[in-house]
Amino acid sequence: MARQSWLYSGLLATILATLGAVALVARQGPPTALTGSPGAAPAAQNSGISVEWLGWSHYRLTSPAGTVVVTNPRITNNPDAPISVEEALGLRADIIVVADGHPDELGDAVPIAKATGARMVIPFEAGDWLMRRDSIPAAQVLRSSAGDTQRVEGVTIQVLNAVHSSGMDAGPEVPRTYGGLAASFMITFENGYTVYFSGSSAATLDMGMWGDWYKPDAAILHISSAHNPRDAAMVGKLISTNNPNLKTVFPHHHQLQPQPSGLFRPSDLRTELQRLDVNVNFIEPNPLQPYALTK
Repeated sequence: MARQSWLYSGLLATILATLGAVALVARQGPPTALTGSPGAAPAAQNSGISVEWLGWSHYRLTSPAGTVVVTNPRITNNPDAPISVEEALGLRADIIVVADGHPDELGDAVPIAKATGARMVIPFEAGDWLMRRDSIPAAQVLRSSAGDTQRVEGVTIQVLNAVHSSGMDAGPEVPRTYGGLAASFMITFENGYTVYFSGSSAATLDMGMWGDWYKPDAAILHISSAHNPRDAAMVGKLISTNNPNLKTVFPHHHQLQPQPSGLFRPSDLRTELQRLDVNVNFIEPNPLQPYALTK
């Protein structure tokens, strides 16, 4: 009888251990993709985000819940744009971040916002100008200044300053209009994954504070044909301050083909990041190729 009781106890323990393991797997979900690995947009809540580049500074960031954040959506006059404006109007967009009022940063944000109903996070004066000039509903224009926080569709956007200008085209033969202080953005998705989009900012010591505070997992850094790659790499160095999370860096504000008068390429940013001992996965993206990013 004692032996039978012992067998029952052992069987019960085995069943409970098995059920516990199944519950643990259910909570944790399937294994996630490696940081920076190309693939389809992740589906599980904690699996990460998907990143696509559409030329110049135009990125599409898709959260696990399907929320789409678009950065500086320049399609018109973008030689590397893989889609037309008409095609972009048919795509989902929930949030558009615009770093300043320059034509290549504002891009086609206005028609995309009107077609999709996306909320636009933009420097205050630039947003005010668009509301008056283009009749965008005030509810869609989140006019922001450095230090502001905006929350849309479960995504939190911390508006930060940028060392850059922000003049806007007011029309043919009309002087540029003041677009407010340029911005950069810390974008945190509903699963906690955080991306820093630098806008066109030069390096500033403030970025060390932001790295310490927000601890971004990835960064999209400005490297135009004239922008010193050492300066751009220093942005990566600064946002690594007290931040072990930074694993991935993308370039922006560049063309696929070298410009005749250009001095620098994204590969120069990669070299300078290595020289500064910023150990990250540097991804020079292909247009429309999705990259799955996880912690």
